[in-house]
Amino acid sequence: MLDNKAVCNGILIDLDGVIYQSDRLIAGAVDALAWVRQLQIPHLFVTNTTSRSRRALLEKFETLGFSAELEEVMTPVVAATQWLDEHQLHSAALFVPSGTQQDFGDIESVPLDRDAAADAVVIGDLGEAWDFTLLNRAFRFLMQEPRPKLIALGMTRYWRGRDGLQLDVAPFVKALEHAASCEAVVVGKPAPAFFESSLARLECSAEQTFMIGDDIVGDIDAAQRCGIRGIQVGTGKFRETDLGGAIKPYALLDSFADLPAWWAKTVTKS
Repeated sequence: MLDNKAVCNGILIDLDGVIYQSDRLIAGAVDALAWVRQLQIPHLFVTNTTSRSRRALLEKFETLGFSAELEEVMTPVVAATQWLDEHQLHSAALFVPSGTQQDFGDIESVPLDRDAAADAVVIGDLGEAWDFTLLNRAFRFLMQEPRPKLIALGMTRYWRGRDGLQLDVAPFVKALEHAASCEAVVVGKPAPAFFESSLARLECSAEQTFMIGDDIVGDIDAAQRCGIRGIQVGTGKFRETDLGGAIKPYALLDSFADLPAWWAKTVTKS
C-alpha cells in the first residue's frame, strides 16, 4: 500500500468567503469543487464556523447546490471534543448555538443558568446573542474553583456578513482571558493543533498541502507557520490592504474558481 503522505498534494479549503459568502455561492466555486473531485485531489473543508453543526452545514451545502461527506468537514467542535477526551474532561459549559451542541457527543453539557461546576468553558460564535449577562455567566464559570479550562473554538477576529463586517469569537475570548486571568486553549484556526489535526485527517504532509482561505491572518499566516502553503483568494473578507504587511501568500487568486487553471500551470507541471 502506498504511503499517501509521500505522494499527495492535498487541499484544505475554507468555506465562508471562499466557497460561499453568507448564503450566496462564490461564482464558479462549485465547478472548481467538481474539478477537485474529478482529479481525486485529497481535500478537507476546514472552517471555524460554530454557528451550525456539521450536519447542518451539509444541509446548507445542499441548498447552495453542492454536497460533501461528514468526514470531509473539519470544525473546531471536532477538535474540541478530541482535546477534551484526551485530557479526560467530561463536562463543559457550552457557550455555543444550541444546534452545535450535538457535535459534542458524550461531553456533559452543564446548564448555563445554574451555579454548577464544569471541567471546561467552551466559547463559540454566538453572534448577536452575546450580551453582558451571557458573557458574565462565562466569566463566573471561569472563576470557580477548581478553575475550569477555557476552550476557544477558534480565534477569528471578524467575518463578512450580508450587511458588512461582524465580530467573531476572538474578541469575546480575549475579554474573558483578561477578566479571569487565564489563557484559552485554542482548538480552531489559527491554532497549530487545528491544522495538525486537519493534516492527519487528510493524510498529507504540510509541505504537500495548500490552504485556501480569505483571511490573511487566520488562514494564510496560520497555515504557513505550520509549513502549509497558503493560497489567498480575493473574495470574502479579503481587502487589498491585506497584502501590504509582512504576510506573503504562496499564491493569490481572484477566487476559488481560478484554482483549476492555477493548479495546471503551477502544481501539475512541477
